[in-house]
Amino acid sequence: MTVPPLHICHIIHRLEFGGLQNGLVNIINGLDGRHFRHTVMCLADATDYKARITNPDTRIVEIHKREGKDPGAYWRVWRQLRSLAPDLVHTRNLSAVDMIFMARLAGVKRIVHSEHGLDVFELDGKNAKYNRLRRWTRPFVEHYVAMSADLAHWLRADVGVAADRVSVFYNGVDTRRFRPEEKPLDLLPDGFADGKSIILGTVGRLQAVKDQVTLARAFTRALELRPGLSKRLRLVIVGDGELRNRVEDVLRAARASHIAWMAGFQAEASRFYNLFDIFVLPSVREGISNTLLEAQASGVPVIATAVGGNPEIVANGRAGTLVPAGDPQAMAEAIIKYVEEPELIARQGAFARRRMEEEFSLSRMLKDYERLYEGKLNRRTA
Repeated sequence: MTVPPLHICHIIHRLEFGGLQNGLVNIINGLDGRHFRHTVMCLADATDYKARITNPDTRIVEIHKREGKDPGAYWRVWRQLRSLAPDLVHTRNLSAVDMIFMARLAGVKRIVHSEHGLDVFELDGKNAKYNRLRRWTRPFVEHYVAMSADLAHWLRADVGVAADRVSVFYNGVDTRRFRPEEKPLDLLPDGFADGKSIILGTVGRLQAVKDQVTLARAFTRALELRPGLSKRLRLVIVGDGELRNRVEDVLRAARASHIAWMAGFQAEASRFYNLFDIFVLPSVREGISNTLLEAQASGVPVIATAVGGNPEIVANGRAGTLVPAGDPQAMAEAIIKYVEEPELIARQGAFARRRMEEEFSLSRMLKDYERLYEGKLNRRTA
């Protein structure tokens, strides 16, 4: 007798380009379709990013929740869950935490909640209103998944989740897709750089929590400290968002716009990792950054802020350099060190690649989720 696949309903805010969504798509595409079936419930909507889901049996449900208060959205979620009757509901982040109530009211007995990272409006995780909501939903959540040990500690200390109800699942990176390759200089505008240039780069939405303004200031500060670097050092920022004008203002004021390229949103951002000699993540807060994993898997050393889960995935001094958040001087000094010691770039990039293969593989992440879902539903798939 054939056993039907376990039906997992994932509730998120929106299916769009982002680290949370990338991890979710990897789970859906990677878990064995004979044993797992998925529905993605988007409280807002699903963008073209849904095309990245290759599992043909995956269903997408859009709730079209309005910004702000939308009482009708709760009814629509409850009605959909009653119709879908999933074996397990997996909510993610603050935007979906109140739907835990709807899942329980719809009769779902197994609920898992994940925290992928705190946003700019609650960087310290101490927001009383949001943590109160998290505590109210706590009795209905069977298990929590934190993307980093830092987030797991916060769930225990500030939300009051018992230690045995929290697991740390690091995101996995596809080391076959992200791997060292020849530098694709054809991606750059004509005349911007050549084979002797050292390219400093980042990938991400231009928003306050990512703080690309500090990166721009660090870049211009490095040029002030070592004026000769303007002949070799180049900055590439991939992504778009509300910080774009501020970043451009910093570069313009330092007369460095001609050696910095604001590349905007790129659908195939993965190609850019091999373009970079050094990857920089200037965030003021992170859970576990997919871009840090992808850059290291591509054999690129990283400069990252020592926040959130960054210290857990960047081997400081061996695969990269950790600096304080919001400190352009420290970041500039790290940049200069790599430029003046090019052998450091090669050595740390090679170590980063090996570590991603050994400790942060996609297969390891998939096994974590397979065991979680099997265990909560008391069924073995093998």
